[in-house]
Amino acid sequence: MHEENGIVYSDNPEPMLTVLEIKHMYSGVYMVKFSNHQIRLFDSTILKGEVFEPLSRPEIYENPVLKYGIVTWNNGQIDCSPEYMYENSYEYNTSEIVVA
Repeated sequence: MHEENGIVYSDNPEPMLTVLEIKHMYSGVYMVKFSNHQIRLFDSTILKGEVFEPLSRPEIYENPVLKYGIVTWNNGQIDCSPEYMYENSYEYNTSEIVVA
């Protein structure tokens, strides 16, 4: 049982989703490991608006930084919530990787 905003629920609250690891793959596409241990691919080119314009520059998009489980770029001036990244990413199946 838990309470949220004055409402009592009979189940346990969902743990907050965070990013554990992020690796730039190519042209703004990242391999992201989330706190639910899923690894997914996120394409940052879907991020639109003036605040995200610096992500069009390789020196910015190639250097993401994790701060408290949130992905940031450009010295923390740009960020993206883990929930948004998760909902707008694609499953990445690591079992398909073949090592020669």
